[in-house]
Amino acid sequence: MASFSISNYFTALTFVIFLFKISALGQSSSFSFQSFGKDPNFESSIALYGDAHFANDGSWIQLTKSVSWSAGKVMYKKPIKLVEGKVRSFASFSTYFSFSMSPENGDGLAFVMVPGSLNGTLLGNSSFGVSLGLDKIKGDVVAVEFDTLKDPKYGDLNGNHVGIDVGSLASVKTRNLSSANLVLNNGEKVHSWIDYEASSKRIEIRLSQSGSTRPDDPFLSYSIDLLKLWNDEEVFVGLSSSNGNSSQTCFIYSWSFKLRQFPNWMHSQPLDPKAIAKNSKPVKTVHKNSHCLWKVLAVFFFGSACGALTASCVLYLWTILGNRRPVAPEECGEHPVEFEYKKVKVVVDKAVKDGKN
Repeated sequence: MASFSISNYFTALTFVIFLFKISALGQSSSFSFQSFGKDPNFESSIALYGDAHFANDGSWIQLTKSVSWSAGKVMYKKPIKLVEGKVRSFASFSTYFSFSMSPENGDGLAFVMVPGSLNGTLLGNSSFGVSLGLDKIKGDVVAVEFDTLKDPKYGDLNGNHVGIDVGSLASVKTRNLSSANLVLNNGEKVHSWIDYEASSKRIEIRLSQSGSTRPDDPFLSYSIDLLKLWNDEEVFVGLSSSNGNSSQTCFIYSWSFKLRQFPNWMHSQPLDPKAIAKNSKPVKTVHKNSHCLWKVLAVFFFGSACGALTASCVLYLWTILGNRRPVAPEECGEHPVEFEYKKVKVVVDKAVKDGKN
């Protein structure tokens, strides 16, 4: 029983250490800004490029000015490492930001993820936005665009859509926001959640204009293997905007990014039907699971038996010791005395009986 309990303690301790390790790994690659300029960590973590500047006494970031051909970016300075360990465990991540755009039809806003090797090419101090930046390179840049301009050159759906871009401004998948009664450029605040699940290799986008509550169902999703795209390369994340030949302004109110680092054995890996059909061995798999189940049951019953045996021994000893009485010395002991009983016949003389001698 003691060995079983000690093993449980070691398991719990290992799990706690593992959680602390995950927390330490994710801390350096996670951030949250609710009020940009007023945050003491802003200058050391965030860089502004182009026309991007503080607004509303430092609480917001304005990416574009109300003049044509204005562009600006806000980027997280530290590169984010998405691959950890010798087994190349890829991390999942989530980002949330709130923004608004004025009613003009500009190029809109994009959340961009840029490989570290392209940092000097794409993220210089020059003033450019999504269209001016991605259009000049042929790199593995991944972006989620919130577009308010229908550009036939890139096959845009309309002037109010969300798209996923991979190495090009021609989106690999788009969806019309009007179908969900959402308008990007009506001046109202838009909340956006972008999640990437490493286990399913899937990126999901959620939006809301009614509040900051995250919708359950994604508005747009796309399957992409970022590990295959970037390998072990670190990436930079940011928000970029340009207004083209318009005076559209774009504001960022809050932005957060969270890295979720878990090893492969904690992920539910997506199944490949072809691989299963080719290599699966149903009988062996069933036996494997059965053996595992029997092992768990054996450990459980062994622990229960040890517990019951220990409890019985303790109870037995307690009964013996509790009922034990002190023993008197031999010389002070009491010895039983035997008595003999005999019949005695009494004869009474008649004279005595009558009072005569």
